[in-house]
Amino acid sequence: MALLEVRDLKTHFLTDDGIVKAVDGVSFSIEKGKTLGIVGESGCGKSVTCLSIMGLNPRKMSTTTGEALFKGENLINASSKRLREIRGNDIAMIFQDPMTSLNPVHKIGDQLAEAILLHRDVTKRQARARAAELLKAVQIPRAERRLDDYPHQFSGGMRQRVMIAMALVNDPDLLIADEPTTALDVTTQAQILNLMNKLQEEFGSAIIMITHDLGVVAEVADDIVVMYAAKIVEQAPVDDLFKRPHHPYTWGLLGSLPRLDTDVDRLVQIPGSPPSLLNPPVGCRFNPRCAYVFDRCKSELPELEPVPGIADHFQACFLDEQTKERENEKLQAGSLAGGTA
Repeated sequence: MALLEVRDLKTHFLTDDGIVKAVDGVSFSIEKGKTLGIVGESGCGKSVTCLSIMGLNPRKMSTTTGEALFKGENLINASSKRLREIRGNDIAMIFQDPMTSLNPVHKIGDQLAEAILLHRDVTKRQARARAAELLKAVQIPRAERRLDDYPHQFSGGMRQRVMIAMALVNDPDLLIADEPTTALDVTTQAQILNLMNKLQEEFGSAIIMITHDLGVVAEVADDIVVMYAAKIVEQAPVDDLFKRPHHPYTWGLLGSLPRLDTDVDRLVQIPGSPPSLLNPPVGCRFNPRCAYVFDRCKSELPELEPVPGIADHFQACFLDEQTKERENEKLQAGSLAGGTA
């Protein structure tokens, strides 16, 4: 049974310019102990999807429909009180910028202890001891002493470790990480990803990793969801998605990754920009940027359907399988063409 099952999730924001369909019919699931990567360009709906699951979107400005079944309980219909009980206890989130999530005028130890005291019946001394244990778990040296330091006394990588420790204070079943390695150098990125893998093995949590970097999900994910313009365009186990991607947008993302066996000049650029979600294109939402577009793409919206002969692989594209296989071979050879048709 899935730990979290999302069904036809839709989140719309009311703005002065109209209704923004930030998430438009998204479905996926994740099992305990597994990692799901959600990838796509900025503004595609990755973060809003997870904020909707946790009930963190502003209620006066947004509406969310569909289901987010966590252990069988629909979080979309849950009360604010119930969501506060779940957040930080059963589901925790690591936000993109730790400096906006950590209070700059409170000591790290106090902030960790507060999260523990909120959900557990322990003394302040026990909460502080637990906070020190978690700082050790995320490999922060001299953990007991650093409890009395303020956020500005930590480096960017160390602050991200503190955020991971804060997310783990109550041993959550599900950990949502929103761009956890953004703005970190590659060495620190690798350390953070290795740390999350290690902690997942230790705590057994499921992880949803939100990122625009396919290199990150290749390291940690079991399955990948590719989002474009508020919709899922491809979904597959990580190895299969990298070996046999089936959507032109996924080809573009993979083609833009630098490879050791090809020249940098051969990188594929996805032309144009993501569409406005106030007025998305008719038909396939990727059609204005797609090199393989034909008439049907401009009038019909493709549904997410199984890829023939491949288990657990889904795609939303009208291209025939022969064309996809041919273009896949080009992609693997590093010779996939860019540009629009």
